Amino acid sequence: MISRAALAAGASAAVSAGGTVADLRRDAWGHGVLAVAQVVTAAGAERVLVDAQGEVEALQLEGIRGVTTGDPDIDPNLLYGLPDEKGQLAARPVMRLAGRVLSIKRLRPGDAVSYGYTYRAEKETTVALVTGGYAQGIVRALGNHATVEIRETSMPIVGRVAMDVCVVDLQGADIDVDSEVTYFGGTGPAASGVTRWADITGMTAAELVAVAGAHAVRGWEA
Repeated sequence: MISRAALAAGASAAVSAGGTVADLRRDAWGHGVLAVAQVVTAAGAERVLVDAQGEVEALQLEGIRGVTTGDPDIDPNLLYGLPDEKGQLAARPVMRLAGRVLSIKRLRPGDAVSYGYTYRAEKETTVALVTGGYAQGIVRALGNHATVEIRETSMPIVGRVAMDVCVVDLQGADIDVDSEVTYFGGTGPAASGVTRWADITGMTAAELVAVAGAHAVRGWEA
């Protein structure tokens, strides 16, 4: 999900901080090149850096100047709401990666989940099967290491991340089927979750959002 309000605020802050060229390569880091180009140029950016001449020509039809060479000088962390080198957020994340609870199951001590049984319950608990897997940009290394947010509470991903789903330990919380799950982004505990993902995977925040944006279904929210 791409937040219209966060994108507008991030673009305004990034342009105000200085620079004239915004980095919109890799489909605006997975956020959608046309939408980001419209907002960042409305905020005052003079040019946007893209990957291909076809994108330059498409943007020209919208009255936007695109280039394929040169160095961007508008702060991408402010523009996209990404953490800095210290893992701190200076702006609200523009992208929120989300899924939904498909089903809920009780586990007894010793019960295992997902491929290879890398997780076994130490005590009785309840787990949820959640939409979102490595096909949607949720990197497999996150299994047994990362958390998600459900109803403003952080809960651990357990077992290996599968192609289109993963398993979350609800830790006794009363959660309903179809409840929304946030992997990173938003305004709650998962807001800076991409920082933890970067620590676990060795990838950068930019790479992680670009992969998620390229593979998950994109939607818009306030």
